[in-house]
Amino acid sequence: MVKKDSKEGETTSGEKEFKNEELKLTDLPGIGPAVASKLESAGVYDLMSLAVMNPSELADVAGVGAGVARKAIQAARNMLDLGFQTGTEYAKKREDIVYITTGSENLNNLLGGRGIASRAITEAFGAYGSGKTQLGLTLAVNVQLPIEKGGANGKCVFIDTEGTFRPKRIKQIAESIGANPEKVLKNIFVARAFNSDHQVLLIEKISEMVKNGEPIKLLIVDSLTAHFRAEFSGRGQLADRQQRLNKYMHNLMKLAEQHNLAIYVTNQVMSNPAQLFGDPTVAIGGNIVGHASTYRIYLRRGKKDSRVAKLIDSPDLPDNETIFFLTDAGVRDGEGE
Repeated sequence: MVKKDSKEGETTSGEKEFKNEELKLTDLPGIGPAVASKLESAGVYDLMSLAVMNPSELADVAGVGAGVARKAIQAARNMLDLGFQTGTEYAKKREDIVYITTGSENLNNLLGGRGIASRAITEAFGAYGSGKTQLGLTLAVNVQLPIEKGGANGKCVFIDTEGTFRPKRIKQIAESIGANPEKVLKNIFVARAFNSDHQVLLIEKISEMVKNGEPIKLLIVDSLTAHFRAEFSGRGQLADRQQRLNKYMHNLMKLAEQHNLAIYVTNQVMSNPAQLFGDPTVAIGGNIVGHASTYRIYLRRGKKDSRVAKLIDSPDLPDNETIFFLTDAGVRDGEGE
């Protein structure tokens, strides 16, 4: 039963959220079943997705007039009550955030104590062999664990741009935690992206999967920048590349917020020739990727087969570093674990 405030006619924010969940695209003026079907084909499944569109964009996608598009957008914004909210209300909204253990207590602590968070993009960058993909594969298994064991009790989507996904490795990690390897593998949806356009298209499919009832809690993109780097080479194409990357990162963040997903992306690196002292390694994508990522971790090889993880950027955690190991059981704190 929906609770009412003490004043008659006023509703709580919880009631608003309940109503919003019940509302459909067809509840908007000018949006019938045929138009709603076109919008869903374009990746617009809910009122929030439509409310943040501009009228010309909606008119093109839905095949409606500019006047109808404006009315529909305004109605969606009114229904959602878009605007400011108190810090207390915002904190309440964030109570549904889930965390996925990395498999290493050291690495979990670096990220605030519980692993990678939903409603956020966690980016790991580093040279080849630094453990970026291995961390991703470990997370793909751990997301399926119950919440009390550090998982999210959900499934994973793995967008593979470099041919790094290995079913055999997933089975090995699953067996190490006593899980059924075939069942674990079945709960991971893998897509091989062959170019940047395909990579962009794939994230649009995820909303459709969630809408169809798939309990997806983690999206892994390995790697984020490989195709963009290969297809937009040279200074002449740098602006185009950054613009497309910017839009892609914003779409990822939107996906994370709408469906309460954890997003883990790996990133390639290059050496900065202007760096005379210290580590010349820098992540591809520059400030565009840096600003869009919620948490940034720099991975590198350490002593005695260890890996060093350094937290470069976070909205709520101090810069720090720790060590972990890559084992048969995935990411762990010690070599033999």
